Amino acid sequence: MALGTDYAFQDCSLARTLEVVGERWTMLIIRDAFYGVHRFNDFLVHLEIPRAVLTTRLQALVAAGVLTKQPYLRSPVRYSYVLTQAGRELWQPIYGLAQWGERNASNGKVRTIFSHFTCSTRLDRVGNCPACGGPVPPEDITIRPGPGADASLRKDPVSRALARPHRLLTPLQLTDGTAG
Repeated sequence: MALGTDYAFQDCSLARTLEVVGERWTMLIIRDAFYGVHRFNDFLVHLEIPRAVLTTRLQALVAAGVLTKQPYLRSPVRYSYVLTQAGRELWQPIYGLAQWGERNASNGKVRTIFSHFTCSTRLDRVGNCPACGGPVPPEDITIRPGPGADASLRKDPVSRALARPHRLLTPLQLTDGTAG
């Protein structure tokens, strides 16, 4: 029997979630939106994703209510893509997968450090602040490269901006003076 192209006959919330976020590139687009990437060309350059694929994924994420389009330029019209509340609820799965990758797919090298903005304490493996207690919402998290990060792999403006400590959900300040 051939593998289906969707999960229409799966009576499962995980299957419904995969309908929204399970396509290749989708989770990386969402990750980048948390990291402060908002503009089409910045997603395109940072992810090195085919233009048509990015267009399709962004349209699907907007249709699913994960992202919203907000105009930032009138002529020609250009849009930024910002996480909605439903999109922001994906932080825990994104963080959990990143932590799993740090432990199991990164040769023991921490590539990204997530810290509580308020007290600078590094988050634990489930996203809690050991110093303050409890989970930390994404807008209160700072990211910075860890000792296992390899800055020589990427030279695009988004990667250069992410090489500096940065608060999640805050538009990146790119080297050309624009906000990502």
